[in-house]
Amino acid sequence: MDLVLLCVFLPLVTVAWGQYGDYYYGPYNYGDNDEWVNVYRQGFNFQCPHGQVIVAVRSVFSKKEGSDRLWNYACMPASQSLGEPTECWWEEINRAGTEWYQTCSNNGLVAGFQSQYFPSVLDREWQFYCCRYSRRCPYSCWLTTEYPGHYGEDMDMMMYTYDYYIRGATTTFSAVDR
Repeated sequence: MDLVLLCVFLPLVTVAWGQYGDYYYGPYNYGDNDEWVNVYRQGFNFQCPHGQVIVAVRSVFSKKEGSDRLWNYACMPASQSLGEPTECWWEEINRAGTEWYQTCSNNGLVAGFQSQYFPSVLDREWQFYCCRYSRRCPYSCWLTTEYPGHYGEDMDMMMYTYDYYIRGATTTFSAVDR
């Protein structure tokens, strides 16, 4: 019986021990609820501090304000298992008024965004700030289902598990809904 218990708990202890060196972070701090990185119909540039990546995104929509959104982000240091950031760069611009899908190139993780609003199409263009780390990020990518199901819904997406990262995003665009 003792051998069976050892076989069951040894893998759990190994996993727990392997994660011991990683950080633990409490709830994400977006700052004051009234603090947003933008105002409606204005551009913005948001970058995490060096060595940190985006781990949470909050957004509220207003049709009255030009079918635009307010945005807020939370950052957290990347896992020690990734090493140090070796380079950071701005990806290509995703144009307003089009559907797009983009991930950070070169195995990068999203560490910031910049965006500009275009009133002629009631949409934003986006550019990702990506950082690559000295050790390759082990991942298998998938699109999360944590997104608004309708263009006007509010959004509050968080990476609940450590070692999960945002690598990109996709959007839809409707000339009817804007």
